[in-house]
Amino acid sequence: MQPFTTLTGLVAPLDRANVDTDAIIPKQFLKSIHRTGFGPYLFDEWRYLDTGEPGMDCTHRPRNTEFVLNLPRYAGAQILLARQNFGCGSSREHAPWALDGYGFRALIAPSYADIFYNNCFKNGILPIILDEKQVDALFQAVLAQPGYQLTIDLATQTVLTPTGETFVFTVDSFRKYCLLNGLDDIGLTLQHADKIKSYEIRHRQEAPWLF
Repeated sequence: MQPFTTLTGLVAPLDRANVDTDAIIPKQFLKSIHRTGFGPYLFDEWRYLDTGEPGMDCTHRPRNTEFVLNLPRYAGAQILLARQNFGCGSSREHAPWALDGYGFRALIAPSYADIFYNNCFKNGILPIILDEKQVDALFQAVLAQPGYQLTIDLATQTVLTPTGETFVFTVDSFRKYCLLNGLDDIGLTLQHADKIKSYEIRHRQEAPWLF
């Protein structure tokens, strides 16, 4: 998993509340259990005017020119600004896979669905919680200024605006450690690889009939 330390990135504003995981990545794409390849289908029903299917080439699909991610000014955005209860609905881990595949490294919203929130950390995405007044202010700034960027520093747990204003966010210390060091559940386990190997050797010697 890619570590998250600091990020200065373009912000894309998704001004909708209660965005569920079926909107983030529609159900037909859940046939695949690979973590990669979902970026082109992020918000598929909102980005395109036809119905997407797994494996479809999205290069020439008709696009909804009014959807925020199809606007040229937000091309290459790495930070998604959203409203309350982002990621509600089913618990599919494909949702953070799609966000990551598109290029988003961080999310900012007043609240998230619990399972989605946990899944983001496990997949290298930082979901930041700010209060609604702060989020409102960011929406206004992003819409008013093309090319609006924020700087996120996980170590200091701060979001820095172009005008120098700083927003402080909280994050669980264990999740912070994992993101800073690029450790998912497998990476955490492999930190104890020597102990695991020693146990396997000892267990084989103590109970050879099991092998």
